[in-house]
Amino acid sequence: MSKPKVLNLKDKISGNEADLSLCNLSEVPARELALFPKATVVDLSCNNIISLPPEFCSLTHLVKLDLSKNQLTCLPDDLGNLVSLQHLDLYNNKLTVLPVSFSQLRSLKWLDLKDNPLEANLAKAAGDCLDEKQCKQCASKVLQHMKAIQEEFDRAREKRLLKEKELERKREAKQKEREAREREARKREKAEEKEKRRKEYNAQMAALAVQEQQKKKKEEKKKKNGQAADKKVEGKLAPKPQRSLIGLIFKLLLLLLLGSAGVAAACRLTDLQGEDVCAPINAAVDDCLSWAKVQEGVVRQLVHNLSSAAKDFLESTQTSKN
Repeated sequence: MSKPKVLNLKDKISGNEADLSLCNLSEVPARELALFPKATVVDLSCNNIISLPPEFCSLTHLVKLDLSKNQLTCLPDDLGNLVSLQHLDLYNNKLTVLPVSFSQLRSLKWLDLKDNPLEANLAKAAGDCLDEKQCKQCASKVLQHMKAIQEEFDRAREKRLLKEKELERKREAKQKEREAREREARKREKAEEKEKRRKEYNAQMAALAVQEQQKKKKEEKKKKNGQAADKKVEGKLAPKPQRSLIGLIFKLLLLLLLGSAGVAAACRLTDLQGEDVCAPINAAVDDCLSWAKVQEGVVRQLVHNLSSAAKDFLESTQTSKN
């Protein structure tokens, strides 16, 4: 299959008009037309164009556009960007509806929609378009019709946006509620963990208190036992003062006896026996010896008793020192 012939727009442009009619076009050379902003009048009639490319809506310099006798089934959504467009011929195509943005063609003064399978309300607004006056009325009425559709579309969109916002608000509310529940759950978990630690701490303190109390009881018991033992020891040691007093008496008697014996020996055995002082002592000693001879048995018993007392005294003294 041979490639289609490349269209030379320069050959088709004359002044501000670009005549592309009867060129057997199936696509509109929108990018090429954008290179000729002075071409405000474009004739694309009598071709095989099915649709307009999106970039066609960037040709905002267009004032008059003829798309009659093509195979158009729809127009681009952004057709309303052609704000300078005043004359639009869509005669004998396959259009059923117009894009909502059509209402933005505020400069449009002339419109022909004859021989299109338009939906009922749009066909009623378009009229017959049999002459210049009817085509101007068509432009005005179709713009009003499309503005009403635009307003209804805007209301529906606003309603949809409000619904979406409401849904978003509900989602956010649910999200916040879920986050609040999660925060509350975390807070409750922390409180439970803290309560658990507090109970463990109280249990430890109670155990320490019990141990301390038991320790105090043991110490008190030990102290009481010690006091009882001390009392018992004191009870055992109580007679010692009496025993010590008796020993002291025996010691004094022994010292007195020894002293008397010493004096008697001095008076009997030394040069003092001739002294007047020793005379009564010697006499007493003689009497004692005489009496002792008589009472020898008694003396022996007395000496024996004194010896026993002295022995007991010495033993008690040794025990107290130990």
